[in-house]
Amino acid sequence: QVQLVESGGGLVQAGGSLRLSCGDSGRIFSFVSMAWYRQVPGKERELVAHITTGGTTTIAESVKGRFTISRDNAKNTLYLQMNSLKPEDTAVYYCNANVFGKHYWGQGTQVTVSS
Repeated sequence: QVQLVESGGGLVQAGGSLRLSCGDSGRIFSFVSMAWYRQVPGKERELVAHITTGGTTTIAESVKGRFTISRDNAKNTLYLQMNSLKPEDTAVYYCNANVFGKHYWGQGTQVTVSS
């Protein structure tokens, strides 16, 4: 069973940094790919970053060079390091686990970047 909980969101000034964390209450964390998505009210949820079980990462063009996704399997935790934040990064960020085709989602954590 997979239960995801995000943390680390908040209000930050443009140019600042935040690190989001996602914990998995289950025991399958190391066996599945993970990702961070974000969603702005009225718009579709979009993929921000993805990481495979082997550690290969994919970063969206809009955040490439600023965001880094990583995982600590020993701690059952997924991270998203966000640097040089921009107002357009404001969104609810969701942790995602793809358990061989079945998707699990966290409740989301709000990130607000002010000008």
